[in-house]
Amino acid sequence: MGEPYYKYSQFLKDKYGKKTYKLPVNLPTTCPNRDGNLAKAGCHFCGEEGADFEMLPDEMSVTNQLLENKEYIGERYGVDQFIAYFQNYTNTYLELNKLKNYIKEAAKVEGIKSVYFSTRPDSISDQYISTLKNILQEISSEIELAFEFGLQTVNYKTLKNVNRQHGLAEFIDAVLRAKRFEVEVGAHLILNLPGDTREDVIEGARILSALEVDHVKLHALYIRENSVFAKKYKAGELEICSLAEYIERVILFLENLSPDIAVQRLIGRAPGEESIFVNWDTPWWKIHDMIIKEMKKRNTYQGRLFNYLNGKALSKFQTNNN
Repeated sequence: MGEPYYKYSQFLKDKYGKKTYKLPVNLPTTCPNRDGNLAKAGCHFCGEEGADFEMLPDEMSVTNQLLENKEYIGERYGVDQFIAYFQNYTNTYLELNKLKNYIKEAAKVEGIKSVYFSTRPDSISDQYISTLKNILQEISSEIELAFEFGLQTVNYKTLKNVNRQHGLAEFIDAVLRAKRFEVEVGAHLILNLPGDTREDVIEGARILSALEVDHVKLHALYIRENSVFAKKYKAGELEICSLAEYIERVILFLENLSPDIAVQRLIGRAPGEESIFVNWDTPWWKIHDMIIKEMKKRNTYQGRLFNYLNGKALSKFQTNNN
């Protein structure tokens, strides 16, 4: 048995013909859940610095960030094809003219095959998608547009409890809009948010499969300093599932996920010096290997239980009629 899930690295090889690596870009932006548009406290799991712990300063131009990261990653991994990955906070939560200039900078860097925005599902629109796609096509027909929408969970009650300020409907809407413009779509999920169960994990895999997203990124909940969850964790008011339970949830998710959806990560990373709980004090790669070992032990794989779409109830009437 080979790899029991469809790796994102293989997805990129299948799409671009060879290894392709992300180059992180840090924009001077914020989030509608922080600046008062929707709320000010932010999501309960989000720290004040967002996700920029491995990123260059946002004072640097997009061009210079890409060139510096390109030199380092290109030499380290021996690659010459890259994705400009706008990663921190809500990257489409900017005035459109500013965003247009940023994407033009990224697209003009040699070796860029895709411009990839990590963002909230309530921070994208037809106008933004069409404008960004048209800009890329004007520069090069070979550069693609991609979005990663932060869903976190399909449980709308949990979304409300963690102060996401959006529900499942906004995520479905964002994916369908992006798909209409034929751009690549990914999703970000946290598999063990407080209040979520294994049933929510399974339903998450089923919804992503029904929507035919291109890839998904899985994370375990980590507790950042200066977050609402940090205060609750220190007060003993927040319970985090065990590592064994997280592994079970990842396996359940993969078993129910369409085999055509690439998986970017089974577990994420966070800066230990800015966090009070990260991955049960276990290196992310060890947890990854534990998941793979357990899947091989059970002889299971991504898509094993993917049998619920396209008229499941009609299977009893299968005939040879055309």
